Amino acid sequence: MSPPRWTGIGGRPMPSAGKVLAYTGLVALALLVLAPVLWTALSSFKTSTELSLRPPRLLPESFRPDNYVDALGRFNFAVYLRNSVLVTVAATVLTLVVNTMAAYALAKYNFRGRTTLFLVILGTIMVPLQVIFIPVYQVVADLGLVNSLWGLIIPAAATPTGVFLLRQYMLTIPDELIEAARIDGAGEPRIFLRVVLPLCKPALAVVAIFSVVWRWNDFLWPLVVAQDEHTYTLQVALARFAAEEVVPFNLILAMSVVTMAPVVVVFLFMQRQIVQGIAQTGFK
Repeated sequence: MSPPRWTGIGGRPMPSAGKVLAYTGLVALALLVLAPVLWTALSSFKTSTELSLRPPRLLPESFRPDNYVDALGRFNFAVYLRNSVLVTVAATVLTLVVNTMAAYALAKYNFRGRTTLFLVILGTIMVPLQVIFIPVYQVVADLGLVNSLWGLIIPAAATPTGVFLLRQYMLTIPDELIEAARIDGAGEPRIFLRVVLPLCKPALAVVAIFSVVWRWNDFLWPLVVAQDEHTYTLQVALARFAAEEVVPFNLILAMSVVTMAPVVVVFLFMQRQIVQGIAQTGFK
């Protein structure tokens, strides 16, 4: 008679040792990543005296929102928030428009040099912004877009990563479906808008989320282009705020929490779309 098998909750077999170790490692890594975020959120309620304590304390003495009230009083938050929202939304919409059209042409049209063009686009992923910083700034200056929100929106509209993701997803759409629409008399714009785009919703969601995160957190390009306080985004304004002679770290931490909150909320609500879209586009 064989010995009884240990079972988990509901009669399920106990997980293997390898799976337990894997989940333990993942939980440990998650806690390691979340620890600075948690410390920042808790420290945003501390006073300057509490922040200078050694050894530091995790919890503040009280959870009063004094730091947030004081920071919003010294920090022209409404203007900077408006600029960040306008730049993020407009750049995301423009990115989706440009990337979807480029991806559709590379996925569903046969023309000479298509593969070479796609490889060139992929190659630009490896080119850092610092390499093309001066020529891009010169173009923006010649167009008169320096110190304007359009100078923050337009240059980063086309992203090679977005083109790649959308192109890989569009390759999974059957060509017969598009040919059937053409036989029924649908024109190319109608096929693109009524047939292709509705089928690309998961990939569009991924590109939109990535664009929101990139644009919201962008610092280097807005730091150079936005030369007036009325065009500062939150990231630039926060850096200027931290450059004062007497650095109010408690207020900076409060504004840091406010700045990163929208990105965290977007990720929490859209994480399923991110996973599904990446899985279906074949992006590894």
